[in-house]
Amino acid sequence: MEYAAIYHDMDKRYCYAVDKNKFIIRITTKKGDMEKVTLHTQDKYIPLVKKDTRAEYPMEKAASDEYHDYYETELTFSVICLRYFFELTDKAGVTAYYGNYEFSGSVIESIDKMFDCPQNLREEERFVTPEWAKNAVVYQIFPARFASSENQKDSHWYKAPIGHRDNLHGDLRGMISHLPHMKELGVDVLYLTPIFQSGSSHKYDTIDYKKIDPSFGTEEDLKELAEKAHELGMRIILDGVFNHTSPKFFAFADIEKNKENSSYLDWYFIEKFPLFEQDWKQINFKTFGYYGGMPKLNLRNPEVEQYVFDVAEYWIKRCGIDGWRLDVGDEIGHRFWKRFREKVKSVNPEALIIGEVWHPANDYLEGDEWDTMMNYHFFLTVKDFVADGSITATEFAERMDFMRGTVHSAVYPLLWNLIDSHDTARFMYLCGEQKEKFKLAAAIQLLSPGMPMIFYGDEYGMKGGGDPDCRRGMLWKEEYQDLEIYSWYRKLIALRKKFPALTSGKLTALKTEDRQGIVQYEKTAENGERITLMFHNSPGELELPEKRGQIEEISGQVFDGVVKPYQTLVFSEKGQVSGESYQ
Repeated sequence: MEYAAIYHDMDKRYCYAVDKNKFIIRITTKKGDMEKVTLHTQDKYIPLVKKDTRAEYPMEKAASDEYHDYYETELTFSVICLRYFFELTDKAGVTAYYGNYEFSGSVIESIDKMFDCPQNLREEERFVTPEWAKNAVVYQIFPARFASSENQKDSHWYKAPIGHRDNLHGDLRGMISHLPHMKELGVDVLYLTPIFQSGSSHKYDTIDYKKIDPSFGTEEDLKELAEKAHELGMRIILDGVFNHTSPKFFAFADIEKNKENSSYLDWYFIEKFPLFEQDWKQINFKTFGYYGGMPKLNLRNPEVEQYVFDVAEYWIKRCGIDGWRLDVGDEIGHRFWKRFREKVKSVNPEALIIGEVWHPANDYLEGDEWDTMMNYHFFLTVKDFVADGSITATEFAERMDFMRGTVHSAVYPLLWNLIDSHDTARFMYLCGEQKEKFKLAAAIQLLSPGMPMIFYGDEYGMKGGGDPDCRRGMLWKEEYQDLEIYSWYRKLIALRKKFPALTSGKLTALKTEDRQGIVQYEKTAENGERITLMFHNSPGELELPEKRGQIEEISGQVFDGVVKPYQTLVFSEKGQVSGESYQ
């Protein structure tokens, strides 16, 4: 038994309430080490001589990555406070007992040697996420390049490659006119990159947080967009760029003017004057990255904090927006985000809060800060598997399981799973414009648990390299559209909504075959529906005789038993998992 690999903590990822008196308890072990894991519990405050409250719960392997297995169990109890320990039996038959961070060779009897679970006494800390957001489909819009209410010349709108300063005059009314497109596609949430007044095309350097950039329209336009989106059953998420501002933001402009005498001096991290030296080559204040055009706000200042809270509240109340995506969220401290959440949820308890972070950030995902995060771990995993071919099918499955095993169960169905964004090259570009590879990546994204985030134009196979070329004008003319890919997206989203097992079903079997690039999942929904989901990441064909004659759900055709290159297959059935191997 590998004792050093065994990990449990009484925190919000390893022991937490999912409902009143309903708990999830988890433990991590070395991959492949355990034969059996059992949770033992008893009441903390009732002596055994008075009443025997002991109970046992078998723990199931919920996920498995390259190095670890993740076991968990769900239990319901009504005691005031629970004490518990683990019984672990490895493949060699060795049994150990683990409680209160110590191992024992015999059953733990002393209450002081057990873990403590007081979370049911702290109902205010229970992780509650918006029910509407679970497994919803997100559509990301870069406003300047998505749609214009003006008549644009094709040579201008469809320019490629495109630069940062190219103005295509996209606006809010253009978005409104294309709401039926998003509805037809099957989108549930529209996420807009920044729309507030700014001097750039990307708008991540805000001048005025309470004013829509004139190039996009007016506050009334945003209100109409939100109202019409809501009528169609879609939500609106805005981009909150609260880490930094434009140098033209009123507070920074005042510091430039009045220097040490400015009443806003503590709104930023000013090191010395002048603020800029050597034609901006030397910058004497903290910034986002090293960009002098993005001075960093001091969110530890109560005045700045309150200003941001007012902005967040303003747009929820004025225009009915449904949440905030938080730019470079991990560059801002926990204290601020805890207070930000309290403010936003007090205005709209159903508002969604999403942090931008490029790495797993579980310390922000404990129920008192963000609801979820942009899942770049997902992006990198799909890129490495499909576009680069640098990892095997087994490694792909292990990486995907890493998130399942390490994030809070309330977060998992809300992870924003992306294959590209305004900050990355288009996936079509990354896979060398090989359409079948792109379709495979889209299938992995749209048929996985979480909130798939479609970057505008992906549904038409839009191309483009890294920033800014990934931000080309949306392909609105049919002659520029790949309608095969559009049909693919519609089918996958429809299947995602038709079969709950795809996104919320229990994993009953996982098989991989590295030589042939196969990943196969078997999932079961609460209604008994079983789904077989297969991703085939290989240029060759293979035989799958056990599914021959069944209806393949994506094509709607009888399966002939041959898996095509880079093909995705979905089978729906009730009954036992076949357990047959590949040919």
